[in-house]
Parts: sequence; C-alpha cells; structure tokens
Amino acid sequence: MSSNNPSSSTGVFGSDENTTIRRNSKRPKYSKFSQQELPACKPILTPKWVISILLLIGVVFIPIGIVSLLASRDVVEIIDRYDVECVPNNSTNDKVGYITNKNQDKTCVRTLRVPKKMEQPIYVYYQLENFYQNHRRYVKSRSDQQLKSASNVGDTGSCEPEDFANGKPIVPCGLIAWSLFNDTYTFASNNQELVVNKKGISWKSDRDHKYGKDVFPSNFQNGTLVGGGSLLKNVSLSEQEDLIVWMRTAALPTFRKLYGKIERDLMEGEIINVTLQNNYNTYSFDGKKKLVLSTTSWIGGKNDFLGIAYLTVGGLCFFLALAFMIVYLVKPRQLGDPTYLSWNRNPGGN
Repeated sequence: MSSNNPSSSTGVFGSDENTTIRRNSKRPKYSKFSQQELPACKPILTPKWVISILLLIGVVFIPIGIVSLLASRDVVEIIDRYDVECVPNNSTNDKVGYITNKNQDKTCVRTLRVPKKMEQPIYVYYQLENFYQNHRRYVKSRSDQQLKSASNVGDTGSCEPEDFANGKPIVPCGLIAWSLFNDTYTFASNNQELVVNKKGISWKSDRDHKYGKDVFPSNFQNGTLVGGGSLLKNVSLSEQEDLIVWMRTAALPTFRKLYGKIERDLMEGEIINVTLQNNYNTYSFDGKKKLVLSTTSWIGGKNDFLGIAYLTVGGLCFFLALAFMIVYLVKPRQLGDPTYLSWNRNPGGN
C-alpha cells in the first residue's frame, strides 16, 4: 500500500498543476469563428478569370470616362486674371502701398468676350491662388457657438487675435471672418446691367443651422488693423451669404468661391463689361485674383480629371487583359489540380 501512495499523490498533484496552467492560459477557447475556419468562398484566380475581370473593368470604365470628359468639355468658362492689370502704372512697384491706401480709387474696368453660348444659370466665382485657408491656426480661428446664438456673443475663446477690439467682443470673431473677401463686380452688356443674384449661393444647412437669425455683426473691423470686407450691421449673419460662403474654408491654396449667379443666357461673341473694385489685398503674399464665369453640366463645373482618371484606369486594364490573353494563348501554362488545396481536402481547415 505504501508503494501506491506516492503514485496516487503524484497523480493528484499533476492534475491540479495542469488545471492551474489551463486556467492561467490566455489562449482563447477554440472555435471555427475565432480561428477563421468557417466555410468561405476562396476563388482561384485562373487566367480566364483575371482576363475576364480586367476586360469587364475596361469595358465599363472607358465609356464612363468618355462621357464624363465630353460633359466637362461642354462647360463654358471665362477666366480673367485682374490683380495685375488693375494696378495703375505708377503703382506697379508698390502694389501693397496701392492696395492699402484708402484714398486710392480702386475702380477697374475689364472687358470679356463670350467664346460660346452660355446658358443660364451662369455662375460667377472669384478665384484666389496662394491663399492657404487650410492653415491650422486660420481654420481654428472662429467661434461656431458665437455664430449660432446671440446668447454666446462673448464666446471668443478660439478667435485670438481677432477676439476683442476696444474692450468689446468682435462678432463674428476670428481670422476667417476678419479676412473676408471684399472685391465687388458689376456686369453690363449692350449698355444694360446684368443682374447678379446673390441669394442661395451658400449651403442651406449652413444658413439654417450654423448661423443664427438673432446674431448681428458687432464691433467688426474696428480694430487697429482692418483685414477684408465689412458687414451690414442691421442684417443677421444667416442672411449675409457672402460671409457664409467665405467661412467654409478651402482645402487647397487655389480655390474658387461663389459670388453670385447671372440668370440669363449669354450669346456667342457678346461683350461683357465688368466694373470691379479691386479692394482685396493679395499682393502682400504674392497671391492671384481671377474672375470666373462658368456654366455647369451634370457632373458639375469644368473638370477633366474625372474623365481622364476613368479613361486611364479603363485603358490600363484593357491593355493588361490583352497582354495576359496573348501570353496565355502563346505560352499556356498548365494549372495545378485545385482538389489538392487544403480547404478542398478538408472543409474545416484542419
């Protein structure tokens, strides 16, 4: 009996030790889901499948690219850079001094010729280049709470340095509002003014939810350094759509923003006289200003990139499909037997 006791005690000790190891193990409980052994579709990319897929992509993408490119080419644009031409000859060597001189007349007249019939609505944009609205400090320099409600006009926490002027909060505060674009354009054709509709140029969601109807400009552009344009003091921010458009910052240093809409057709060869006020200072940072008149198509404005991208991808896939087909026909290669694959021999994966 004494000879059996050690083996009995050893067995019990070993059993307890194994139980302890299993309890302390971090290995998850086995299941086909956790071990990714559930039945799944595991297609084999044979040459026929690869060639068929590439051909399908080419057949679908190339027509889309052609249609998109043709739609973009149907858009008529008139682009006029005026920041250089609208500086008087005696101020070409001191453009910053010219633009910052409040007593200097900034009126400039430009003549545009319509190259092709432009059907209404004709969108009027101003385009700025080398203007980094995506700068982190610039983007953060605003107060959404202040713009939304009159009860938060004192909320200027993130608007520094344009938060207070003369000891009072600025409404709207921040660098974005302070640098508001303030060039103006007046259009005429055949001695008749072309009315520019500036209603509905901003996002409806912005007007309804981001800018309060009870918030009015206050103490705006009253600091020692005036940035851009001013605002109408008796009109709520939700109705000042030039500001709303400007406050939606651009992601790239070259961008366009909507100024208004001309709601009548312009005929081919028609002469448009533009009287503009060259007020906005882009000379201090070597920026450029352009006036853009544009129609639209079902893909939006003029943009060849989408059509070119579809044509490039579709053409590349079509070329690869032809290349693989020639290689497959000229020098075929026998495939292995798929029945030898592990998931075909054992559906469980074990």
